[in-house]
Amino acid sequence: MSSFRTLDDLGDITGKVALVRVDLNLPMNGGSVTDTTRVQASAPTILELAEKGAKVLLLAHFGRPKGQRNSTMSVSMTLDAVEDVLGREVMFIPEIHGPVVEQSIGILRNGDIGLLENTRFWTGEEANDTDFAKGIAANGDFFVNDAFSAAHRAHASTVGVANILPSYAGRAMEKELKALEAALDKPEQPVAAVVGGAKVSSKLAVLENLVSKVQHLIIGGGMANTFLAARGVDVGKSLCEHDLTATANAIMDAADAAGCTVHLPYDVVVSQEFAANPTSLRICNVHEVAENEMILDVGPLAVEALADVLKTCRTLVWNGPMGAFETEPFDAATVALAKTAAALSAEGSLVSVAGGGDTVAALNHAGAADDFSYISTAGGAFLEWMEGKELPGVAALSS
Repeated sequence: MSSFRTLDDLGDITGKVALVRVDLNLPMNGGSVTDTTRVQASAPTILELAEKGAKVLLLAHFGRPKGQRNSTMSVSMTLDAVEDVLGREVMFIPEIHGPVVEQSIGILRNGDIGLLENTRFWTGEEANDTDFAKGIAANGDFFVNDAFSAAHRAHASTVGVANILPSYAGRAMEKELKALEAALDKPEQPVAAVVGGAKVSSKLAVLENLVSKVQHLIIGGGMANTFLAARGVDVGKSLCEHDLTATANAIMDAADAAGCTVHLPYDVVVSQEFAANPTSLRICNVHEVAENEMILDVGPLAVEALADVLKTCRTLVWNGPMGAFETEPFDAATVALAKTAAALSAEGSLVSVAGGGDTVAALNHAGAADDFSYISTAGGAFLEWMEGKELPGVAALSS
């Protein structure tokens, strides 16, 4: 990860216009925002710039309007939530460039905050059109990107503007990049990665990248079934991508060559039906799964062994649950391992970084999220980082 400028590198910004890319793609229900986590993440950056006397203009997308104005996808839908979190009045500006924005800047006083319309109402946004980016940049003095979750997109509001104006990482972006650097770029070894979820196909590139970066690769969720099948285990009617067993074997061979130990469960929780607390629930060795049973979680012996592995590690990267954690009792392995990781992080022996929607939900469910060293709310950007890809929005901030 290359070096990037932060807000600490800004001089006197009194009266300057700061264009700040934030993530306001918030969950809604009945016209109201149901979760303000993403606003809270960017609040320190917005308020710091405002307190230093800048006129702060927020850039954000909302939904997928595909280059068309759509009243149900106006970012003005998020205005009340933004004002509540910031504790400040925010001016909504129904354009993104041109005279209306220019006039609005004239009305704003130093330290005031404005919210520009949905960047995706214009086709130039997703095309990263140079003229469109120039139009946005014309009204700003400098650019701050505080939306890591949009950093994997090479759009005008993440890359185009950054290439035109002096550009800086906001506080949330800075925190995220430092955490990720500590986890995979320059980690303290040994490093463990927990990769779970339903399908190997969605995380192939992640697994291929990790085997050369970590010493322990812990595979859970439905993905583990595909790896077990590759090893000749009969997984009954479990979720399994049988067409990917050769790929799974290739990943395990690559891990062997790189000195990375792949950990698969040797005892599992099985049931004949996928339901809460089913009567057919039992724990067995992986070689004892009946043809009418499905594996729905990692067993207690394997979890205990995995906890012992984490105790020997200094760094942990986590993406995806160990089992079908949304349905009890198939949350047991995820909860137990998450609690172990949280305890080790709290005592300072482990740097733990987790990311992705399901992962955040699973760690919150386990009551372990608060003790993890860092939790990324980004989905796609976090996965692409785990794949070892350069993120365009981050690369554009490099000084």
